[in-house]
Formats: sequence, structure tokens, C-alpha cells
Amino acid sequence: MKQIITPNELSVRMHSGERFQIVDVRSAREYAEGHLPGALNLPLEEVEARIDDVQPHDPVVVVCWSGKRAGMACEQLDPHRGNLTVLSGGTEAWIDAGLPTVATAHARLPLMRQVHIAAGLLILAGTMLSLMVSALWIGLAMFVGAGLFIAGATGFCGMGLLLAKMPWNRPAPTCAPTPVEAR
Repeated sequence: MKQIITPNELSVRMHSGERFQIVDVRSAREYAEGHLPGALNLPLEEVEARIDDVQPHDPVVVVCWSGKRAGMACEQLDPHRGNLTVLSGGTEAWIDAGLPTVATAHARLPLMRQVHIAAGLLILAGTMLSLMVSALWIGLAMFVGAGLFIAGATGFCGMGLLLAKMPWNRPAPTCAPTPVEAR
């Protein structure tokens, strides 16, 4: 059975030393842009597969942006873990209350969303060009549609592999330490 806690109440209880496991069920990108200190990122679609990541002993506070996904996650967790609490209003209410958040990085747009955007634009372009220029352009839309079907049926996504090689999806270069010269 899930309970509800307000951001201010959770903050006070955390500062008094009470132990909680905070589980943020938003996407990795949402989590990276700002989350409660100490929160574990466990995206909603992974909850059932990662039940063991949720501690069995400490009370669990489930967080999302507004509270809806957290409630859905509690329904999935309830048969496996007790003592579940939803943060009322989610991270949005936490931020509105002026409480601290941690931003780990500005995350890249997830690769599958990039595939959806690119495929959608190509299909739209092929369809529009076939209507305005030449019917032959419908082949572009058909080609992309076939690629989406194959990706869904086999798990192989050529567009995803191509997009993964793009400069914006490569890791940022790190500064290598300069070697210390021998004296």
C-alpha cells in the first residue's frame, strides 16, 4: 500500500537522519537534467526487470516529474516491496519548494527518439515530395517504413547504428593528464 509525502516533509525527515531509498522512475535524460540528491534512476519501463535494485529494508520514496509515473511504479513494486511512498507532485513540486536537486549532465536525446524523429521526417518528406514533385519520391517513405518494420521485427536498426556514429552522439573528449617530466 502506497503512502504520499510532500516535498517539504520528505526534506525535513531526510535532514533529521531518517533513511529512505529514493527511486526516480523518469527517463535517464530527465534524471540527468535534475533529480533529488541520492536518488536511484530506475526508469518506469525497467522497474519489473530491476526489482532487486530496490532495497528491501529501507522505506522507498518513488519519484517522477509530477507523481503519475511514480504511482504506476508503486503498483509494479507493491507485490515485491512494502513501505512505498510517492512524492506528492514529484520532482516538479520538489523544485517549486526550492529544495536542492542534482544535475549530472545535459543528457543527449536518446538514440531511439533520434530514430523516430529522423524516420518521421524522411517519411513526411518522401510523402510531400511525391505529392508536389514526382510520385517516385513515395519510394523514400516506403524504404523508411520497411526499415522500421525490419527494426521492429528483428531488433536490428540500421538508422540507429548510423545515428550512433554522428558527432553529437560521441562521448565528449576528456583531457588526458600531461605526463610528469622526469627530473
